[in-house]
Amino acid sequence: MDISDKNIDGGKAFDWGKTSEDYAKFRDIYPEQFYKRIVKLNLCVSGQTVLDLGTGTGVLPRNMYHYGAKWIGTDISDKQIEYAALLSEGMNIGYYAVSAEKTDFPDNSFDVITACQCFWYFDHKKIMPELYRMLKPDGSLLILYMAWLPFEDKIANASEKLVLKYSPAWSGAGETMHPIDIPECCIKYFELVYHEEYPLQVHFTRESWHGRMKACRGIGASLSENEIKSWEQEHIRLLSETAPDEFDICHYAAIAQLKKKNISIL
Repeated sequence: MDISDKNIDGGKAFDWGKTSEDYAKFRDIYPEQFYKRIVKLNLCVSGQTVLDLGTGTGVLPRNMYHYGAKWIGTDISDKQIEYAALLSEGMNIGYYAVSAEKTDFPDNSFDVITACQCFWYFDHKKIMPELYRMLKPDGSLLILYMAWLPFEDKIANASEKLVLKYSPAWSGAGETMHPIDIPECCIKYFELVYHEEYPLQVHFTRESWHGRMKACRGIGASLSENEIKSWEQEHIRLLSETAPDEFDICHYAAIAQLKKKNISIL
């Protein structure tokens, strides 16, 4: 399903389903400390029911499944959901192909609602009252993010420049470490109780970094097949000339925990 937003990539349409195969193979890259920071907040653990919005190929539910929470994942792309279900074989995780704005579970269904690497895609004014309604009293909305740091990592910087050559309006470039932006409309329903930003290193081979970059919005999710092939040829050549066989890429991760307020919604 094509998605377009004037605030993202200059309004250029993208479809995560186009890159699901690469997404499934190359974007399951969060280090264990990423998940342990969540558990340290006593979130997504045994005894809790969690809804993961924009679940993609189910990276968060699959990797946190052993912590004991009951998971449900939703995503706007049916192709992403197909891969999520395939990769979660043997796990009791429910997956549904539905947009965040149309997710409609009963009141007080979840202890935690997560949004990992996707929160900015949502219509916040529309979903906030729904997230509030679906969360149990004292429930938490957990927003998660991880990105490479192009100004601190030469390999990431060079790869990013090549993405921009093919997708000049791509708005995923130029990341720096900063807190997650919380829209003003959230404040009526939720209180920010915790945030953290921290640097980390993520290990790659040339193949896995190439796959990670191909599976980004500016390439695999938005370009034509011919454009992707041309980009791939250039990127493979770039890495062969500038990167060792294995390397770490400088990233940062960010967490924002918002607690459900005790208010009356008329």
